[in-house]
Amino acid sequence: MLKIYHVPGTRSIRVVWLCEELELPHERVSVDFSPEYRASEEWRRLNPVGKVPAMTDGDLILFESGAMVEHILDRYGQGRLRPTPGSAAHAHYLQWSWFAEATFARPLGEMVNHRRAFGDDSSAEMLDEMRDRARSCITAIDDALDGQDYLVDGEFTAADIMMGYSIFLAQRVRAMDEGEFPNVSAYFARLRARPAFARTMT
Repeated sequence: MLKIYHVPGTRSIRVVWLCEELELPHERVSVDFSPEYRASEEWRRLNPVGKVPAMTDGDLILFESGAMVEHILDRYGQGRLRPTPGSAAHAHYLQWSWFAEATFARPLGEMVNHRRAFGDDSSAEMLDEMRDRARSCITAIDDALDGQDYLVDGEFTAADIMMGYSIFLAQRVRAMDEGEFPNVSAYFARLRARPAFARTMT
């Protein structure tokens, strides 16, 4: 059985959410999120940089949420939640999946880490720059969602799971104001209404 080392609010949401969508049996293992534990040899054996999540599938250990999503789809997805490889839709699926983490989540993560280390009031210019970068990403997502419910040809895929977590994080760090991006707001409301999302967050 898959073991997902999980802390609420972190990128492990993506992996748990995917398993819930696929109705795939899995075990959530709660992780001590303290800096001391995450620096320990025990945790670094699962995630060598001390972050969350980690996942095991038998003897296989993974520590990158996007790789976990793709591995689960490869091994257990049976063609669900992503388009046919080689298709244009699959290329867009990959684009939005990577964008969610490599481009959009990067400034958001910097905001989280900076506030954790230094508080809200330090280096306001740096925080403003990261917020502007994030808002540029939100604008691109808002434009892409114009006239469709989900990112890839209007169909729900695992790219929406990847992106859904990044939007969750954007709201958490106040990178977007209420109602400012109507397509993104409606999109995230659709994602939150999915039963698998509700099960993930309990």
